[in-house]
Amino acid sequence: MSQPPVPTLQTQRLTLRPMTEADFPAYAAFLASPRSRWMGGPLTTREAWGMFCHDIACWPLFGHGALMIALSANGPCIGQVGINAGPLFPEKELGWLLYDGHEGQGYATEAARAMLDWAARTLRLSSLVSYVDPGNAASIAVAERLGAVRDARAERPDPEDLVYRHALSALSG
Repeated sequence: MSQPPVPTLQTQRLTLRPMTEADFPAYAAFLASPRSRWMGGPLTTREAWGMFCHDIACWPLFGHGALMIALSANGPCIGQVGINAGPLFPEKELGWLLYDGHEGQGYATEAARAMLDWAARTLRLSSLVSYVDPGNAASIAVAERLGAVRDARAERPDPEDLVYRHALSALSG
């Protein structure tokens, strides 16, 4: 059975596009930086490559994965948004990251909203979760702007993580 192609999603300001090998240097630099502390970093190049490959492999395995966030169709890549799954994730997880200098402009919320809308239409899930480090105030704010609510009973990969639940039924109906 053939897999559907990895989508490209458009928002008012952003293009969410499939990952390419050319995206890896900036991705690895982000994961090697102190900014990745909310994701278990800083990480080595080997660890970053494993995460990069996971993000791509989710598409043929699960029908969803990560997309790079670009400013317009041909603009610079400023981060990533995606839906994670697999043995390290108790539930399908919506995650996002922005490269240095692109925070505070609503890009993460805009990209994550587009991914949520796509997931509601395409995957027909009832919900997704976001696992957030309790010290990551910016990601907590994004989850809350998206309408996610804390789920203290949800299983989590890291016992310290907060779990924010996104209800997709309201989006797809």
